[in-house]
Amino acid sequence: MGQTVFVTGATGYVARHIVRQLLDAGHKVVGSARDAGRDGEMRTALAPALANYVALENYRTVALDLTRAEGWAAALAGADVLMHTASPFPIASPKREDELIGPAVEGTLRALRAARSAGVARVVLTSSAVAVYEDGRSGATYSEDDWSDPNWAGISAYSKSKTLAERAAWDFVGREAPEMSLSTINPTLVLGAPLGGHFGTSVGFIERLMAGRDPMLARLSFGICDVGDVALAHVRAMRVDGAAGGRHIINDRALWVAELAKMIKAQAPSARVARRVAPDLLIRLMGLFDPAIRGIVPSLGREFAFDNARMRDVLGIVPRRAEASVAETVRYLA
Repeated sequence: MGQTVFVTGATGYVARHIVRQLLDAGHKVVGSARDAGRDGEMRTALAPALANYVALENYRTVALDLTRAEGWAAALAGADVLMHTASPFPIASPKREDELIGPAVEGTLRALRAARSAGVARVVLTSSAVAVYEDGRSGATYSEDDWSDPNWAGISAYSKSKTLAERAAWDFVGREAPEMSLSTINPTLVLGAPLGGHFGTSVGFIERLMAGRDPMLARLSFGICDVGDVALAHVRAMRVDGAAGGRHIINDRALWVAELAKMIKAQAPSARVARRVAPDLLIRLMGLFDPAIRGIVPSLGREFAFDNARMRDVLGIVPRRAEASVAETVRYLA
């Protein structure tokens, strides 16, 4: 028998894939968006991807705002599971970090409080690998036992927001809702074809490379994971007993931006992606004028890896190869 799953931020890039997999698995889904009028957009995006078009009968959109208290109790009434995916993810750091941190932390706590009041016993939170590895080290292999350091001088506002929001979630469950089962999903850079015309900052990064907006490449390394694997991790986390109370890094392997560029060029020869790798000093100078570049300066040259044992052993997910995720993203954007 399917459960009723409430998905916040359902119109997002990752959330759409989660909703699709939940519907295909026979669950009822209530998705939140700031504007309930986006229900038609969601249905148009989901319909071609569903195994059975009839599953759309089990989906509806409700209007809800993470920054406001109104509507949460009614929205979560009757839900068995909360999947909290909503969180801002800008490509450039805001002028004030509180523009991200406040909504991320308070929105997470608002969702958890509403879930507790509604008697929801299972919560899956979309966190990020940036809540794991942003501590300035190079050469480390990171696991779910690691936490980003909010006080590290190089941490971005987004990374700090995800770290503090996840910390707040674990603290809330530990202190105020011990009856609630929490699992977090901590993906690295998420790639793969979006559902519909909407895509997030991660796919936007590939679009930026393809457009040749940067004349040279920065010495940056990113863990890569597939959006389908991330969605599946959410669905498995709500069902697998071993996932309760745990964090789960979703990742295939790390790639340098130069490696990404080669993959893009192989898939789309006409793409204007840069080939040359810029000296770190030049990137630092460019960061003085481009906010999107300024945020990456502290990570120049950092090399690291992720332990994805919990993804494999607890959730039973063998990661899709990064090359396949990159190629699918490029085909979508080309």
